[in-house]
Amino acid sequence: MPIPLFNSIASWLLKKRYHQIELFLKYPLDVQNEVLHQLMDFSKDTAVGRQYGFSGDLKYDEFRERVPLVNYEDIAPLIERSRRGEQNLFWPTPIKWFAKSSGTTNAKSKFIPVSSEALEDCHYKSSKDLLCLYLNNNENSQLFLGKSLRLGGSKELYEDNGTFFGDLSAILIDNMPLWAEYSSTPSSKVSLMSEWDMKLEAIIKESINENVTSLAGVPSWMLVLLNDVLERTQKAHIFEVWENLEVYFHGGVSFTPYKEQYKKLLPRKSFNYYETYNASEGFFAIQDRNCSEDLLLMLDYGIFYEFIPVNHPGEERAIPLWEVEVGVNYAVVITTNAGLWRYKIGDTIRFTSKNPYRIRITGRTKHHINAFGEELIIENAEEALKQICIKTDAEIMDYTAAPIFMNGSEKGGHEWLIEFRKPPLDIAYFTEFLDNALKSLNSDYEAKRYNNMTLAMPKVHLARKNLFHDWLKSKNKLGGQHKIPRLSNERAYIEELLQMNN
Repeated sequence: MPIPLFNSIASWLLKKRYHQIELFLKYPLDVQNEVLHQLMDFSKDTAVGRQYGFSGDLKYDEFRERVPLVNYEDIAPLIERSRRGEQNLFWPTPIKWFAKSSGTTNAKSKFIPVSSEALEDCHYKSSKDLLCLYLNNNENSQLFLGKSLRLGGSKELYEDNGTFFGDLSAILIDNMPLWAEYSSTPSSKVSLMSEWDMKLEAIIKESINENVTSLAGVPSWMLVLLNDVLERTQKAHIFEVWENLEVYFHGGVSFTPYKEQYKKLLPRKSFNYYETYNASEGFFAIQDRNCSEDLLLMLDYGIFYEFIPVNHPGEERAIPLWEVEVGVNYAVVITTNAGLWRYKIGDTIRFTSKNPYRIRITGRTKHHINAFGEELIIENAEEALKQICIKTDAEIMDYTAAPIFMNGSEKGGHEWLIEFRKPPLDIAYFTEFLDNALKSLNSDYEAKRYNNMTLAMPKVHLARKNLFHDWLKSKNKLGGQHKIPRLSNERAYIEELLQMNN
């Protein structure tokens, strides 16, 4: 098929989906109720369904009363039985794939079930919707005249008792529809390579002469790739390599600390950035407008949402979508078409709008610092670092932060370890500005810093080049889906890194 014709047909098919999106935009609560009833009706004869008395007629309040909120540790024994080949435990169709979770760098792995329904009705549907929403906002797009450079995980699939496990990206690539393979670079063979450094070389070799029109991947790792491309080609910016590049689809970690660096690599005002919110457990939200920081919550992917207000410590009562409020920080709970029932995924969000339901990701329930009541979340940290990098003309590659616990008469504080691509001229000024920015963004932090009563001035250490890369490599966690723990309420991560840094 000639490429221009393929471009026209693909654009037409994707835009048709927009009418279905309009349906849940118009009737969001009806769509969410229908999702829940369908999930319960479909799963009523599973072990979990029989245990809780599922049926398509069960009301939400009864569902909430009968089914407990769970984290991974609560359902791990059931998942292990499923991995050994038992079926019909929590989902009626066979579970063949398990996504080995890379959401944290904990040594203990999580194996998230991935059903065929989740693949088709959530993960692949969301990929098409991402393109649909982008094309709807950019009528003159020539996206399909070229290819999308995708940067996913770097592990192959492993077989165990007739089931398969690996990074979610490996599962998606292994089951990828032909249209996606046709329009992507590098090849599936390169995408599934295990050795990260060799993989980067192979991606550049395969993709350098392609007509790349879009990028897709985690910002921190994509930045490494793009800088390697410029070093290899000796070009001034990325448009000299791929002149028709028009959009970067990103997710996985906050884009805020990297945005200014991307503007230098991609110095074209018309260039678009589109954020996504997905995890091993499912695909949840997509940026639906150009130049926006809000993400549209996707309500018809076979996922029923609940939310736990974060500002009620010790109280864990989840509420449905129709009870949420704008501006409140919530922990996300999902019930999915892969058999996760009232599962706490560990992310926090806040709603910016209820018509339609749009959100911003604010962090992780476990990735924060609250050793002294300061309740510092990732959203605060990322915005503060963005402000100071603009002010000091610095560029950050990676960072982590942890509390300094009180010792006798010594006050507590926060300790930061930052790897710079371009360090500030004066680290003392950088530290002072960071402290002031955090005060302006977080009133609890400001109160604890007042007159150094509880918290002392933060300590900032310069990390050597490739420190975080070497740390991830030592844990066999190099690759597009693995992330640095930005904030931690304990010192295990930063102690290991400081030791390697010295």
